Amino acid sequence: MSTVTGDPTPEPRPIFPALARYYPFASDLAYLIVRVTAGLMLIPHGWPKVFTRGAAGVATMLTNYGVPFALPSAYLIMTLETVGGILIAIGFFTRPIAALLVVEFLVIIFIAHWPKGYAVSAGGVEYPLFWGLVLLAIMLRGGGPWSLDRKLGREV
Repeated sequence: MSTVTGDPTPEPRPIFPALARYYPFASDLAYLIVRVTAGLMLIPHGWPKVFTRGAAGVATMLTNYGVPFALPSAYLIMTLETVGGILIAIGFFTRPIAALLVVEFLVIIFIAHWPKGYAVSAGGVEYPLFWGLVLLAIMLRGGGPWSLDRKLGREV
């Protein structure tokens, strides 16, 4: 369903017209699946940074890339990828966390992957660009109807 008031653009024609009444539910469910999957898939990126490398190890890596304020940045990255992943999965502070992660992935793209081109096989921007765009979509949409943000009535 179109969420823009007065939008004359019709929704796409249902593939199975007999199931048309279920499409709004399916659309909300599809978004829930994307948001939860993205949130949960971020956690394994942050977990080893927290429990294996530690802040000093992540800060060293950031220093090697020329990132200023490496230690505070390391703590921010570790928090965003672990706690932020959980928060996105449950839909709590969804937009602010997704916005911070979009910025993180922009930095990742331009500092670490841009020089290597596009292909993921060469270490290029393909994979972090995908993540950044998914997180941008989550930032724009917010938590959605099945989120803690919405249940608390405080969607930012």
